[in-house]
Amino acid sequence: MESDVEFPCPTCNKEGCLKMLAHSSEIPYFGEHTQITISCENCGMRQTDFIPSEDRGAVSFSLSIEKYEHLNARVVRGSSGTIRIPELDLEISPGNQSTGYVSNVEGVINRFLDIIRMMMRQSASDSKLANDEKATEELHLLLQIELALVALIKGEIFGELSLEILDPVGHSIIGHDDAIKRDLTKEEIEELDTGPKSLIMNNDENTDE
Repeated sequence: MESDVEFPCPTCNKEGCLKMLAHSSEIPYFGEHTQITISCENCGMRQTDFIPSEDRGAVSFSLSIEKYEHLNARVVRGSSGTIRIPELDLEISPGNQSTGYVSNVEGVINRFLDIIRMMMRQSASDSKLANDEKATEELHLLLQIELALVALIKGEIFGELSLEILDPVGHSIIGHDDAIKRDLTKEEIEELDTGPKSLIMNNDENTDE
């Protein structure tokens, strides 16, 4: 179902350009949910989130990646989800333009690889242009992380790394029987970024005025 959102675009601030597409379906382990996508016809901004039918609260899911089956585990990352590979001190936090997606563990690892490789190109450029020793050290560290992630996908270091999602509003999950679910502590909730402000909520608030 598509409808207009009577609220200015948070990116280009133009009014009358936002559309909302809502679609309900079932995802294994996640259950019944509504996928909501907000898009702007003017600037192309696009924001997706997954709203479960049941309130999950502030939760964390973690999975020790010990076999190929774990690489195929379903991952639903809501726009408020923070993803970590704690053993490598890697984290992807939701920003103002964060969007939700459905993938698997291998797909999430590839997203980390894309970011690492982008940072490697920048560090290599800085090191070459300025003969920067710090950039050279950073490049070496990034290379070690890249090699570890590639080895994980190839199944060479199963049992050494894990994937964790922390979501203060409960829109994220790692869908596998081996995934461990726990409630987030108050301290964790306060430290986590909740991602972009809900445009749907903003729209409802404006309508009530």
